[in-house]
Amino acid sequence: MYDIDGFEARSGAIVKELKADKPGRGVVCYISAGSREDWRPDAAKFPASVLGKEVDGWKGERWLDIRQYDGPLGDIMKARLDMCKAAGFDAVEPDLVDGFESDTGFPLKASDQLAYNTWFANETHKRGMSVALKNDIEQIPQLLPYFDFAVNEECWSNNECTTAQNGGDHGYDQFVKAGKAVFQVEYDLATSKFCARSNAQNFNSLLKDLDLTAKRTACRGR
Repeated sequence: MYDIDGFEARSGAIVKELKADKPGRGVVCYISAGSREDWRPDAAKFPASVLGKEVDGWKGERWLDIRQYDGPLGDIMKARLDMCKAAGFDAVEPDLVDGFESDTGFPLKASDQLAYNTWFANETHKRGMSVALKNDIEQIPQLLPYFDFAVNEECWSNNECTTAQNGGDHGYDQFVKAGKAVFQVEYDLATSKFCARSNAQNFNSLLKDLDLTAKRTACRGR
C-alpha cells in the first residue's frame, strides 16, 4: 500500500505507475478534511465563514468549521473525493478529523466531529473507495462501523494505542478485532521501543522521519 498526496497525484499518472509496478497494490489518497491549506489549488473556494485559527506548527493552514459540511464546505470536500476517484485511488486518508480536541476557533463538540466524520466516510463509500480513520482515537468505538481501516501517528509515543492504555474505552486493537487494518507511524521512538508491541497487536507500523521522505523502517519481520 502507498499513501500519497492526492493533489500531487491528481493527474492519475503516479497512481497508474504504482499499480502497474505491482498488481494488487493499494494506493491511498491523502487530503486534509479538517483544514484549509493556502497552497492548494482550491484554496480560494473556502468561504471566510469556515476558516478558523491556524493549525499549530503549520503555517498557511487553518482549521475548518466542520459543522458547515452541508454547504460550500461539503461541496469542496465532495470535489476532492471526486478528484481522488478520477485519479484511480483505492482509498482516502482524510487528515485532521479530530479538530474538536484542538483550539480551532470554533466551539466544536464531539458530536459535531462524529457527524462530520460519518458524513465524510459515507461520501467516500458512495464513490467506491475505502476510507481510513486518521487519529481521532477517542471516537473509535462510534466510528469503527463507518471506517475501513485506520491510520495513526505516534500513538506509542503518546501511550494511547490500545484499549488497555486508554482505560478500556477505545484503542486500535478494536480495529484489528473487527478484521480491519491499522497502519501506524512513529517519528522519534527507536524501533526497539515500539515494534515488538506493534507486531503483538497486529498493527502495521513504520519508523519514518517527520518530513516523510522515502526512508522507512518497517516493524514487520523484526
